[in-house]
Amino acid sequence: MATTELPVTRQLSWGLIPALGISASAFLIFGIQNVPAGWAVLVASLVTAFLIDRALASDLLLIGVGLGIVSTISVEANLDYANIALMGTVLSLSVLVPFLIDRKIYRRRTIVFPVRTGKKWSKFERFYLIFVLVAGWLILPVYFIGSGAYLNWPAIHAPDEIARLFAGVNFVGIWDELFFICTVFAVFRRHFPLWQANILQAIIFVSFLWELGYQSWGPLLTAPFALLQGYIFSKTKSLTYVVCVHLLFDLVVFLVLVHAHNREWLPFFLY
Repeated sequence: MATTELPVTRQLSWGLIPALGISASAFLIFGIQNVPAGWAVLVASLVTAFLIDRALASDLLLIGVGLGIVSTISVEANLDYANIALMGTVLSLSVLVPFLIDRKIYRRRTIVFPVRTGKKWSKFERFYLIFVLVAGWLILPVYFIGSGAYLNWPAIHAPDEIARLFAGVNFVGIWDELFFICTVFAVFRRHFPLWQANILQAIIFVSFLWELGYQSWGPLLTAPFALLQGYIFSKTKSLTYVVCVHLLFDLVVFLVLVHAHNREWLPFFLY
């Protein structure tokens, strides 16, 4: 699908209140794991947005719908076949439903998934991909093993468990970019400057990853990563590129988790 330029930002100082409320609701739902409180803040934020600016409210509703769908399940790491099917369905709907509302009801193209932009990656962009791999190799073992965060993922030993972990890590990594960047960030960007929109999406992004398993001092890694992904997308407008960055990082995540649960395997990490 062809990409489109992001709409011109409108300065809405009061609009930041309900937007922050939307992000705070995600923190309550995924970070604190208090779904009723998160829903209450989410609804209150949408009502407030409607009173301030109906266009803002209609846009925040897209994010709210997606968050509401995800909140119906636990997103803690679980490799059971039934949970993989359930989580895959729910996460897919959280992207598809806002997209269809944007296209069929609002009749516009705020949410786009620009796979082919027609632009070649620069030397710096190609170098950054290598940097991501090296940085992940250096940092992720220290985080997962040093903090014990790898225990938030099920122990994996059998080939089918490793295959499910690999598939799950990659699926969630792609979904992260479809939802947090192409949906949440793009919607916030319609109304707020880049730095504000990026912080708003990063709060939601990091909150989700916390429940997924990136706990302890994980936000010190996930927050910069979320902010960088938003910034990179704003510059490249390329879903393909941000997905490549994410999947390279997640490749190291996968390898570290396999090693953490089976220390004699993949003994090439430093920690």
